[in-house]
Amino acid sequence: MQQPRWLHQARSTILDLIFPPRCVGCGYGGRWLCAQCVASLKYLNAPLCVRCGQELGDANHCNACRSRPLPAALAGVRAVAHYDGHLRRAIHAFKYERLTALAEPLGAILADYLVGHSLPHTLILPVPLHPERERERGYNQSLLLAAVVGRHSRVPVNHRVLARVRNTRPQVGLNEQERQDNLLGAFRCTGRVDDQQVLLIDDVCTTGATMSQCALALRAAGARSVWGLTLAR
Repeated sequence: MQQPRWLHQARSTILDLIFPPRCVGCGYGGRWLCAQCVASLKYLNAPLCVRCGQELGDANHCNACRSRPLPAALAGVRAVAHYDGHLRRAIHAFKYERLTALAEPLGAILADYLVGHSLPHTLILPVPLHPERERERGYNQSLLLAAVVGRHSRVPVNHRVLARVRNTRPQVGLNEQERQDNLLGAFRCTGRVDDQQVLLIDDVCTTGATMSQCALALRAAGARSVWGLTLAR
């Protein structure tokens, strides 16, 4: 079960008093991720593949999308930066070391990206974890990110309409085909999203397999369009 927001805030406040924030990137005190480290991230720069958001030389589509395009259910995926350096350390601490206070600066990075990049959305959804995985971790990192993005953009966030109904093996170490096969039938809509323009939020995109399977379930439930946005790829 997702912990109430007030409980997360109280826990973060107590931890900040006991263990004052120190930037996970440079170690400087005061914040969990400082402005200098955010500015130094290896941002993805145009031109980008119009489907998966990968950096390009001079074409409209990357080699992967030309040979094996994302399913039509998914309008496209965008990521803010490369999964490297300070961002990689921050995501790892946020996801695996229970440093949930990083949701605020990482979510703000996503929100800032949306200010300069128009991705149509009337509803924000986090990529769901299977209930067993969420109980083990104690939270869904994508939901914490989505909550920050929704607050900044003033767009509704709903974490109940899309569910992960199959507890799949971790995607790490799997190739593209194995990732697709691993996630078949893993997501299901538990409510209607009729005519909604959905923005899916996750931490990292590798091949787009997770976003693709979520999009298939959402379009079957009536979504008008589905875009994906992640911190890193």
